[in-house]
Amino acid sequence: MVGERVLLRLYMRSADLYRFAPAYERVVQQAAKHKLAGVTVLRGIMGFGSRGLISHSEFKLVGDSPVIVECVDDGEKITAFLHDMTEKIVHHGMATLERAAVVMYRSGTQEVHNQTQLLSSVKPLSTLPDIQGVLNMHTDSTGVLLRIFIGESDTFEHKPLHEAIVMKARELGISGATVLQGSMGFGANSVIHNDRVLVMSSDLPIVIEIVDARDKIEKLLPLLDSMVKGGMITMEEVRILAYRHDPADAARKAAP
Repeated sequence: MVGERVLLRLYMRSADLYRFAPAYERVVQQAAKHKLAGVTVLRGIMGFGSRGLISHSEFKLVGDSPVIVECVDDGEKITAFLHDMTEKIVHHGMATLERAAVVMYRSGTQEVHNQTQLLSSVKPLSTLPDIQGVLNMHTDSTGVLLRIFIGESDTFEHKPLHEAIVMKARELGISGATVLQGSMGFGANSVIHNDRVLVMSSDLPIVIEIVDARDKIEKLLPLLDSMVKGGMITMEEVRILAYRHDPADAARKAAP
């Protein structure tokens, strides 16, 4: 597994269902059938997409929330999985493809013979598979994944900073944003924050992921300059796949 691979990220909602179960759980099961090397589910606390805004709720177990499913493997396996999974399980959302240079892959049961080393850099998107024709109804374009690393206690104009950034991105007509809350981390000041119950004033790490075309992301950057007082912003070029063939959407479009 060590070497050039592909990272597939599926942006979904926890309330999406397939055969009476959460669709993201069905995606993980399908990934296991395809024997993908790794799958991770990340649950957000706030976000928006083509179907509207998902606000923060303290009742995470019963409310709707953004979900990101990350899958890593080689291009052929990711392409086969994407075709099988999206046509059957996921009917609405967005996916991105990006380079995943795997520098370590260990099962925990085998002897370690190789030494972990960084891989050489490559031209962005040059290692991604050709997915033309894989999906029946989708848009395929090149864009930017912006990650904004801030703290939970950061504010802007008396509001939580992550909420202000999400709403500003929505005002600009950006395709989508997802807010992820970490349980431990540190930033430029090297102070470690965590979510232990007894630490009531902990400033938990927040990551905001925003995906869209480069020109739209560039319109957001000047606003981030004035909003983010402390933090870090990274970017990654990605291939964006949007699939919107939910029958309910077609019915709404046909309505007068």
